[in-house]
Amino acid sequence: MNIKRSQIIIVVGVVFFVFSIVLLGWFSSKKVREVVTDNFNQQQLVLARNSAKLIEHDIESLKSQLSVMAAAPYLFDDTKRSDDDMKIIFLNIRDKGGVQIRYVDRHKLSVRLADDRGVETTRATSTDINYLKLQNISNSRDEIFTSRISIENLAGYNRPIINFVKPVKKGGAGLSAGSDNYSGVLIFVVDAYSLISRVTQDIVSGMTGHAFVIDQNNIFLYHNEQAFIGRDSTVVRGEKSPEIPFERINDIQVNHMLKGEEGTDWYISGWHRGEIGEMKKLIAYTPIRLTESGDQIWSIAVIAPISEVEDAIHSIQVRLFLIQLLIISGTLVFGLLNIHMLINWSKSLQKEVDRKTLEFKLSEEKYKSLVENADDIIFTVDHNLRYLSINRYGMEFFHKKYEDIIGHSIENIIPHPFVEDVSTIAIDVFTHHESVKFTHYLKMGENEYWLNTKMRRLYDEESKTYTVLGISRDISATKKKEIEKQMYHTEKLASMGTLAAGVAHEINNPLAIILGFSDLLLEKTSPCSSEYTMLKTIEKHALNAKKVVEGLLSFARYSEQKEEICDINKNIEVVVAVVKNTLAMNSIRLKSELQPYLPPVKGDPGKFQQVFLNLINNAIHAMKGGGSLSIKTRLLDDEFLEIRFCDTGHGIRIEDRDKIFDPLFTTKKVGEGTGLGLSVCYGIISQHGGKITFETETKEESRRPGTTFIITLPIVKTGDSG
Repeated sequence: MNIKRSQIIIVVGVVFFVFSIVLLGWFSSKKVREVVTDNFNQQQLVLARNSAKLIEHDIESLKSQLSVMAAAPYLFDDTKRSDDDMKIIFLNIRDKGGVQIRYVDRHKLSVRLADDRGVETTRATSTDINYLKLQNISNSRDEIFTSRISIENLAGYNRPIINFVKPVKKGGAGLSAGSDNYSGVLIFVVDAYSLISRVTQDIVSGMTGHAFVIDQNNIFLYHNEQAFIGRDSTVVRGEKSPEIPFERINDIQVNHMLKGEEGTDWYISGWHRGEIGEMKKLIAYTPIRLTESGDQIWSIAVIAPISEVEDAIHSIQVRLFLIQLLIISGTLVFGLLNIHMLINWSKSLQKEVDRKTLEFKLSEEKYKSLVENADDIIFTVDHNLRYLSINRYGMEFFHKKYEDIIGHSIENIIPHPFVEDVSTIAIDVFTHHESVKFTHYLKMGENEYWLNTKMRRLYDEESKTYTVLGISRDISATKKKEIEKQMYHTEKLASMGTLAAGVAHEINNPLAIILGFSDLLLEKTSPCSSEYTMLKTIEKHALNAKKVVEGLLSFARYSEQKEEICDINKNIEVVVAVVKNTLAMNSIRLKSELQPYLPPVKGDPGKFQQVFLNLINNAIHAMKGGGSLSIKTRLLDDEFLEIRFCDTGHGIRIEDRDKIFDPLFTTKKVGEGTGLGLSVCYGIISQHGGKITFETETKEESRRPGTTFIITLPIVKTGDSG
């Protein structure tokens, strides 16, 4: 009985022992599978994150180049220099998927286009005109518009195309609120597939895993199968494997990826790299944000068949099964051997983890290398504005070692008072959670810089802002050229004003004496004598000289104007009545398009008439063989009205365009002009708070040459007239 009981106990014990070992093995196998699978998917997520950051960096780089180009409107002139510069810029963006650079001229409705074929001018398309209308509506915000994806056929392949659009101001600076002072829009046409493939084509997860990218409309922007590009992902999967239900991957894309979420999961597919059949795949995904507001996103996913993980798990499971058999044998030796094999299994798992960790570190080093080799200052600061990191370029810029910057406040690195703007904006980003882009001045020792800095927040796992990332680009060379050009023009006008005043003063006295004595002699001389004729000649030329002196004085020191409410249309009609016969004698057709009921402006009517007469006389001189003069007025917006004088003359030569408003500069023959007309016009319009600009084309530039002078003046708003 005791033996049977012992046997039963032993059998029960053995059965329990075996069952426990089997159950423990099953749980262990399941846990190993979960740990390794999750670890593999996390590695895929790291790849997806790094790739998304690299793509976002390329997009930001394209936008930065777009902003810099939009700030240099000379690039859109039809000159060899501008052609060469546009070619260089196009070559820079082509590596990031650039297909075309398009500058759409708002007034001419023409396009200055740069692509692989070179630079040319074409007519604006309906899409270009739509962008003009879009920017006209939102011209109070100087920002970059990012279009939705459109599918176009390039070289026989469907390619997703995205446009980055920025308004261009006539003078090159940012647009001012509520004004209509932009000349057109600048468009970077980018092949999204080429942009993305720069990063994704080298992604390999495990042995055969790869990546794909979709946009907000579920369209494939990148996939390792070319036929999928530009097509709806749900449709193309169903066409390739109609027998496979793709509900899970469709649900992942629609309810997670397209909503800008990040995560890992699995789904059932019908193929992988030429292998056909139902198979389970692991997927890790993260968003690619195209705009700071996050209203436009793509999503990148890294996928691999679960067999990539199962191969590693299978070897572990085989060893675990052997361990179970040895334990079932019931001997101590086998028990010790089992322990030894468990240790080996643990080491094998650790090696696998170490290998995956090494891959992660290599991936992290690759991303870090991109940051360290960037030609911008890239840094992070904490809530106390202490540096947490800075790249090599930043250390070289501040001439400090890494340990002299990290942990120190920005106030210890950036000198006063220049640090105030930076610290204020950094605190604002922490407080209000908004990204900020600004330009600021910085002086380090004897060196002066202009930096364009962008700051954005970074989140921790709890979605709390733990640091601010800053990227600063040195734009000193561009800023210095702008300042030097402004100073040169200001100094030139100041010196010419001083010279004009001095010349007028020195000439006025002898002219007064000449005219006085001429008048006395004329009274004493018979009108029929030759002496009388000679005296009249002297008087005539002295009066001409007096007019020149008065013009110089008008340029050097404008007389006090009488402010009153003026009707621009009536002032134009007064001047037209004076010159109407002169226009007819010179075979010039006059066309007036004066918008009725224009709001009045405040100023001196005589001064305005002087400007209008000057511009009409210049137009007559430019159309010596006859032509057409058009005068137009219109209301621009709630603040300004516009006057246009358009002639069909020979146009202004390229080499003269920067000098036409300079005092004493004239293209007329000696005796026909003083070179003061346009400079005086410029002064009068500026004194009244307006602007005068021009558009011109010569015979070499267009089959329809001519010049248009454009005057904008502030209107008198209701309630301001009194």
